[in-house]
Amino acid sequence: MSTVDVIIPVYNEEEQTAQSVTTLRQFLKENLPSKWTIVIADNGSTDNTLSIAQALSLEYPDVRYVHLPEKGRGRALRQTIVGSPADIISYMDVDLSTHLNAFPPLVKAIEDGYDIAIGSRLMSGAKTTRCFKRELTSRAYNLLLKAMFFTPFCDAQCGFKAISHRAAQDLVPLVRNEMWFFDTELLILACRKGYKIKEIPVTWIEDPGSKVNVLKTATEDIKGLLRMRFKPLPTIPQNADSLK
Repeated sequence: MSTVDVIIPVYNEEEQTAQSVTTLRQFLKENLPSKWTIVIADNGSTDNTLSIAQALSLEYPDVRYVHLPEKGRGRALRQTIVGSPADIISYMDVDLSTHLNAFPPLVKAIEDGYDIAIGSRLMSGAKTTRCFKRELTSRAYNLLLKAMFFTPFCDAQCGFKAISHRAAQDLVPLVRNEMWFFDTELLILACRKGYKIKEIPVTWIEDPGSKVNVLKTATEDIKGLLRMRFKPLPTIPQNADSLK
């Protein structure tokens, strides 16, 4: 039976962390037979988020936390993913905007032989509720991504993904972005190397209290795409696992 780490990157999320972890724990206990651990990845929070994460790890044996002194969602994901011993490493946003019913299929896709599984808000069968500006921005960005890199998936940005341990060790250390472009960069690298990606339609409802700055994030994403398009992509070295 596979072991699964579920990473939740957090930055100043004292209002949501405890409730979201409690909700996620209950869902995993009822719906995921694998041995799982929730990993709260605090990246430089200045409120009580770290204290809450520490308290949750003391209360529940299946919850642990990682603290990084510097802010950066991508930075937090890279450190926790690379350091994970689990067979399957997944991550999701703390607001749980993506309905958890899609999580078991995400894990099963990796168990069935896919290297990466991603939630999609744009493919057929997905149900998405969000404002017009975010919908338009997301669709335009993913069309640009397809035009520049001929990627086979619909939605690079959904914060609901899983990756096999082998693929994680090969790919994640090469991701340079430390913020929100992390997801896209990981997928572009995966496509370049020929990893198998499974896209799963999700139900996604926008969190009205989301702290994501759409314009700033979009600007960062465009810069990331241009960097990856016009600068040489890193060579992915083979490791002992990939030679087996």
